[in-house]
Amino acid sequence: MATTGKISGIVSNLVTISVTGPVVQNEICYIMYKDLRILAEVIRIDKNQVFAQVFESTRGIKTGTHVEFSGRLLEVELGPGMLTKVYDGLQNNLYGMENLFITRGLSSPALDVDRKWGFKPLCKTGDEVSAGEWLGEVQEGWIRHKIMVPFRFKEKLKILRIADEGEYNLKEIIAVVKNDKGQEFSLTMVFSWPVKRAVRVHKEKIRPYKILETGIRIIDIFNPMMEGGTGFIPGAFGCGKTVLQHTISKHADADLIVVVACGERANEVVELFTEFPELDDPRTGRKLMERTIIICNTSNMPVASREASVYTGMTIAEYYRAMGLKVLILADSTSRWAQALREMSNRMEELPGPDAYPMDLSAIIANFYARAGFTWLKNHKSGSVTFIGTVSPAGGNFKEPVTEATRKVARAFYALSQSRADSKRYPAIDPIESYSKYLEYDEVRQQLNTIFDIQWTSKISQLMSILIKGKDIKDQIGILGDDGVPVEYHEIYWKSEVIDFILLQQDSFDKVDVSTPLIRQKYMVDLLLSICAQNYNFDHYEKVSTYFKKVINILKQLNYSEFQKSDFTKREAELNLLINERKNIL
Repeated sequence: MATTGKISGIVSNLVTISVTGPVVQNEICYIMYKDLRILAEVIRIDKNQVFAQVFESTRGIKTGTHVEFSGRLLEVELGPGMLTKVYDGLQNNLYGMENLFITRGLSSPALDVDRKWGFKPLCKTGDEVSAGEWLGEVQEGWIRHKIMVPFRFKEKLKILRIADEGEYNLKEIIAVVKNDKGQEFSLTMVFSWPVKRAVRVHKEKIRPYKILETGIRIIDIFNPMMEGGTGFIPGAFGCGKTVLQHTISKHADADLIVVVACGERANEVVELFTEFPELDDPRTGRKLMERTIIICNTSNMPVASREASVYTGMTIAEYYRAMGLKVLILADSTSRWAQALREMSNRMEELPGPDAYPMDLSAIIANFYARAGFTWLKNHKSGSVTFIGTVSPAGGNFKEPVTEATRKVARAFYALSQSRADSKRYPAIDPIESYSKYLEYDEVRQQLNTIFDIQWTSKISQLMSILIKGKDIKDQIGILGDDGVPVEYHEIYWKSEVIDFILLQQDSFDKVDVSTPLIRQKYMVDLLLSICAQNYNFDHYEKVSTYFKKVINILKQLNYSEFQKSDFTKREAELNLLINERKNIL
């Protein structure tokens, strides 16, 4: 018999329930208000008192209201038909809602269970399978969606019957399996999985070692992201976090993108809805939305839904990883998620940590980021979940708790600089403050040396050294004036400006410069190193700036030209002429 209870206390969207039977952590319950069933999740149990966070408004609910417990955890439905969908944090299909506004108690099915899918079996009767292994496949858009053994099974199963190739809907049985005890289970193409439980159906999870090409030069060259890696983008408001994430989603070398709008402003979410269906995917030539799933929770939705959204997005990403796909999940912004945790912690009167965040904030963030990774599946295929989140520290303070906690676990750190954003140097990633700890891995360095050349890491160190020197000299010039430092210092400074304008900055509105393939990045690094290696011996600082501004102008036009095409070759000749003219003067 299902456990029931009555509400004994209400604090905003936190309710206290006196229960009459057993309850488990993260169990779903329903508050029976009038003719509505309002969804809530158990987040704390204290003897016969249960604390539950309500995913909708609690207005009108009173003490004594009846509550029913489902005996199930907060789950998502996993199966064909999720691509191109826009869900809220509870996996309600927002395009399936009838009303203009989301009203309390309203829900919509995550999947169309009546839609027919062309099923092709990948195994046969008598085969032994286990959780996560592929039973068959259907064509979902351009992806071959694998129909898997549900993740809940822990033992080996024997296939008694598998459906023939043909058209089936999500309710129809496509396989019957039996365990060692003789129990039979009928399987369909859809199953559920708790969002706060990591999916562990792979054979092995290894350290990321393959570079994830993003097309963004400051990331790929200086602080590369790995396939199956973790990174985060902290920055003050207006520094370009959302635009940077959107650019990554459009051009990253990933099979599938999961975008989680976690408490973002509604206008930014609307941009997702309106832009993505119209954009062409540069990798496939199809619409970008065809490889995208959006989980949407804006800042005016209940705070509890923000927490659910990040877990829903990660669970969907893990599901597609088990199919052998490269999945990129982008969350904007995890600070809103942390604020939701802080609100619930404060309402439960828990011992506060720094800035009133929960004491276990670091552990919660670490456990979540640990769900990303590169995996080997049981059939020797590989899959990966790469996670990149943004953090919105108040006033750009990187010492605040959420940024500090995330910095401990994320391997790549892309710090957005307010000064670079103010001077319109986009993407506003600070090349000196940012880092990628993946460069510490021997296997990563070996791969970079294989992709580019054997001296690649040394070349990047040279570029970084020039940037650091240029920053120091800029500060000196700001204090002493242009004529207060040697001309040689001006030359170093302007060389750093060439690297900044040509490598670090990218034009998101130019169809060529918006994304740079790795082969062109190698060319640009070699070209800039050859320019910076020369000693130009100017006799006055004004000549230095005039000359390098010409160099930057030609290189900018080179960036806007298609690689190795006629216009590119023309700009290249102009640059060589300018360089040789200076050599002749010397």
